[in-house]
Amino acid sequence: MDVLIHLFVGLHIIGIAALLGGFLTQMKAMGRGEARMVPAMLHGALTMLATGIVLVGLNEAQHQQINTIKIGVKLALLVVILGVVYVKRDEETVEKGALATVGGLTMANIFIAVLWT
Repeated sequence: MDVLIHLFVGLHIIGIAALLGGFLTQMKAMGRGEARMVPAMLHGALTMLATGIVLVGLNEAQHQQINTIKIGVKLALLVVILGVVYVKRDEETVEKGALATVGGLTMANIFIAVLWT
């Protein structure tokens, strides 16, 4: 079971890397007002959602103590990220605020995962 959990943690990290990487690739374009939501951002956020749900289930199956408040906060941030990315995914350019929101919430999600014990 531990191998399965580690596999899904790795996939979860790949999802966050895709989301954050998509944001970082658009920062220069954001300065010019030409930024857009790239497909990697949507796919990364969906990967994070799916693997996060699986990780909670696997940890509960092993009777691990789960910090439900932390998971709830991370889920709420991810739902906002998914909403913004999904709504803006087909626009040719997006406003700076939308992209900055996605980037800021993504980084907040990372720091919550790492620092909240």
